[in-house]
Amino acid sequence: MAKMTVLSVLSLAGFFSFFGGKEMPQHQFTGNLQSEVLDHSAWNSLLKKYVDQTGNVDYKAFKNDQATLSSYLNYLGNTPPSEIWSKEEGLSYYINIYNAATVKLILDNYPTKSIKDIKDPWGKEWVKIGSDTYSLGDIEHKILRKMNEPRIHFAINCASFSCPKLLNEAYTSEKVEEQLQKASIDFVNDPTRNILSKEKLQLSNIFKWYKKDFTENGSLIDYIKTYSEKEIDPKAKISYVTYDWSLNEKK
Repeated sequence: MAKMTVLSVLSLAGFFSFFGGKEMPQHQFTGNLQSEVLDHSAWNSLLKKYVDQTGNVDYKAFKNDQATLSSYLNYLGNTPPSEIWSKEEGLSYYINIYNAATVKLILDNYPTKSIKDIKDPWGKEWVKIGSDTYSLGDIEHKILRKMNEPRIHFAINCASFSCPKLLNEAYTSEKVEEQLQKASIDFVNDPTRNILSKEKLQLSNIFKWYKKDFTENGSLIDYIKTYSEKEIDPKAKISYVTYDWSLNEKK
C-alpha cells in the first residue's frame, strides 16, 4: 500500500510537470571572470537617460524608448546563461533582466500609481529566457535567491519608493562586486529606508521578509553592522517601517 502511495505521488508529480511545470535553472557558474560576455550598453544608456541619482524614473519620457528596452530584453532572452559563465556574469544578467523587465511592466501599464495595481505583477510568466518564460517572482525567488548572494535584495528594484533604488547604470560582470557593495551601503544607510541609531533600528521590511537570507552567518544585527555607518549595539531593538508601494516616479 505504501509503495502504491509513493508511485501515485510520483505519477502526480510527472503529471503536473508535463502540464505546464518547468524546472528552474540551478546555475553553478563555474567559469572565470574575464571580459564581458554580454553587451549591457543599451540598458546602461536608458538608465543614464531616464533614472536620476536617487533611483527615481521618468516613466513618461521613458515610453519614447520602449522599443529600445524591448530590444534589449529580447537580446537577453536570446542569450540565456551558460554554466561556463562566471558567477559575476550570471548575477549581472539576472539583476539586469529583472530590473529591465520591471520597467517594461510599468511602461506597459503606464500611467499607474503602484506596481501592485497591476494584475499579478510578480506571478505572470512573460519574461523570455532561452526557450522558457519566467515570472519576475521566478527570477527573484527561484533563481537569484538561490545564488547565495543576499546583496541582490539591494540591487533588484520593484518600482516603488521603499524599494532599494534603481541604479542608474547597468550591472556588469567586471563591476558587479563593487556595485553590490555600494548598493548595500547606500540602502542600509538611507534614512528614507532605514532609521538607525545605536539602541534602535527601524528597518525596511525587506529585512523582515528575507531575514533568512541575511542571517545564514549571524544575526540580522550582525548583517546590518557590516554596512552601517553608525555604531549599533548588539542588543538594539528592531522594528519595521511602513513600506511605501507608490510608484518610484521622478517628480
